[in-house]
Amino acid sequence: MNHYQQQPTAAVLYTADGHPLYATTPTTAPLVPYQPTPAPVVVHHPGPAYLPAQPQQFTPAPTGDPWPARLLCGGIGIGAAGVGTAFLLQAVAAATTGLGCLAAVLALAWLLKNSNTGGGGGRGGAVNVSLNVSNRMTNRNR
Repeated sequence: MNHYQQQPTAAVLYTADGHPLYATTPTTAPLVPYQPTPAPVVVHHPGPAYLPAQPQQFTPAPTGDPWPARLLCGGIGIGAAGVGTAFLLQAVAAATTGLGCLAAVLALAWLLKNSNTGGGGGRGGAVNVSLNVSNRMTNRNR
């Protein structure tokens, strides 16, 4: 059952250049003046000046213990803590290795600077050399 009245559509003819020609005058719906809807009436009922404090009570959910979810969360937490600890230890190891190498290079440079032996390096000063040469020939070799 159709409760809406449908207007008959007018037949449209077109000219050669595409302009529409209506065979009958197009029918339009009659204009209805605007009537705004009335605003709802709000009635304010004053309540008590304060509301008494209601005790907050926690009631557990009636479902069973979600042990798979707890195991999953614990496993993820332990895994994340393990990865974080591994990154921390790796960073500490890299830092100590770098500091050790720097200390070794500085110690080697200090030893080379302060050594008194070898190659004339350092603050050793002049080297005293005594050389005794005798040019005596024995009777056998004459």
